[in-house]
Amino acid sequence: MNYWMVKQEPDKYSWDDFVADGATDWTGVRNYQARNNLQAMKKGDKVFFYHSNVGKEIVGIAKVTKAAFPDPTIDDARWVAVELSPVKKLKKPVGLAELKANLALANLGLLKQSQLSVSPVTEEEFEEILSMSK
Repeated sequence: MNYWMVKQEPDKYSWDDFVADGATDWTGVRNYQARNNLQAMKKGDKVFFYHSNVGKEIVGIAKVTKAAFPDPTIDDARWVAVELSPVKKLKKPVGLAELKANLALANLGLLKQSQLSVSPVTEEEFEEILSMSK
């Protein structure tokens, strides 16, 4: 199993919207590195859901329910999407300042490449963030 983080502006599509939908196709990614990360996602992988711009915090855990397929929002085979489903809301959101302050997360993709909308997370980072959310 692999671990990931996706970022979304909550005023455009929030965790609550995601939960209400029950699942969503993660579409519209137009950065090659983020696209490559989508292509690497496998069914069952765990995914942190991060609210960017407003809130700047990890708010929930999702899972990949369908691996990469052609992005239906564009007629260009270079771009892919995955289907995600919500698993659970974190008991306590983990904010950007907390992530930056934790030395165990110094190499977290969100902190190294803050503009990247889809990034890998190591198992150790995933567990550390989970412990911070309790």
